[in-house]
Amino acid sequence: MEGAIVNKVSESGLVTLNLEHYLPGEELVSFDLAPFLFMGQILREKDFRASLLAQDWSAFQGKSVAVYCSADAIIPAWAYMLVASYLQEYAGAVHAGKPEEVRNRMLIENLRKGLHGADFTDMRVVVKGCGDRPVGMEAYLEATNILRPYVKTLMYGEPCSTVPVFKKKAG
Repeated sequence: MEGAIVNKVSESGLVTLNLEHYLPGEELVSFDLAPFLFMGQILREKDFRASLLAQDWSAFQGKSVAVYCSADAIIPAWAYMLVASYLQEYAGAVHAGKPEEVRNRMLIENLRKGLHGADFTDMRVVVKGCGDRPVGMEAYLEATNILRPYVKTLMYGEPCSTVPVFKKKAG
């Protein structure tokens, strides 16, 4: 058929990898230590312990919790341990760090567990460049680390507009 429209992208043999699929599925909530500090800067053990005892921990039931301090204060390690000991009874998981940092670490862990480079052996792979939810630079680096030893070609972007990242040398 003369003049038929050909979808060159679908015929190119490119495999698109969307890193959003590896974002953590569980709800991530935060527990900020700052409200528990005296004058917003000092952790006083007796007051801290009393505040934690009065805390409604059931709000964290089954959730992943990022424990951090938004104030510029020195927080002793035992304070994080104490919070974790309370959360452990309720939360699905307890992580140290700001929510965005924890989310990134969870994403990297999901990539390491779920993205198998050997599944992409000798394929032409495009790592999707934009989507509905940001994945962070760490995820793109980790995906490259996982895929590069196996793929024939690694690209970034969309199938219709890619940026070459790696091409296996012949022979």
